[in-house]
Amino acid sequence: MDDELPQSQRYSIRAVQRVCDIFDLIQEEPEGLTLRQLADGAKFPLSSTYRFLCTLLERRYVLKDPATGLFRIGPAFLPAQDDRLIALSDRLRPHMTRLRDQFEETVNLGVLVGCHVSYVEVVESPHSVRQAARVGDRDELHCTALGKVIGASLHADEVQAILQLEGLPRRTPRTITTEEDYGAELEKVRVQGYALDDCENDDDGRCVAVALRGVTPHAAISISAPASRFALDDVPEYAEALQATVQSFTERKSQ
Repeated sequence: MDDELPQSQRYSIRAVQRVCDIFDLIQEEPEGLTLRQLADGAKFPLSSTYRFLCTLLERRYVLKDPATGLFRIGPAFLPAQDDRLIALSDRLRPHMTRLRDQFEETVNLGVLVGCHVSYVEVVESPHSVRQAARVGDRDELHCTALGKVIGASLHADEVQAILQLEGLPRRTPRTITTEEDYGAELEKVRVQGYALDDCENDDDGRCVAVALRGVTPHAAISISAPASRFALDDVPEYAEALQATVQSFTERKSQ
């Protein structure tokens, strides 16, 4: 079918396909890839890959880490993008990496965007079987740990407005689906200082999250893992580590 199009239009389609291939590769490796890895993975010449990346860097769809030379998804993909959100992600990443190394599980940074939580940073587990969202993915507030802990920090009117718009759709047999139960869950989160997703968004996924303090928009960090590797008995340890990380981050931010 491409043969029926003018040559210039066929070229444009191929160029878009190549850019999409680059994005797919970077999305699969949130910590980043080298120029050579991207060229090999996309099966492009090194020079062509570099030209694409130069444009993407200029438009901030891709970032390059000056220390490692790795390319990763940039802030142009982030919701509600502004300098505060970019700076938050950059400052938190070392803390998140230490948590990932400590537990060898995926660590996420999520922010409130409209009625959903959006992932703006993901440091993936080294395990081949893992729970990992992609930067830019969105999840609901009622069935995720990030969403619950952010929801617990909202005014009651805001929570009610979100419920009216989104409802409480069932994602697994364990999903909270009534306003009464959801209200009780948010109160529990406020008391204990962390939120748990106990296979409520994914049948084999557990996640624990703690809210960040004094940041805009509302944000939280979490540790997620397959339930087969993340026992309920481990929740207090994970929550304590997250709380210590948030405390350390808050103290450094205020200095």
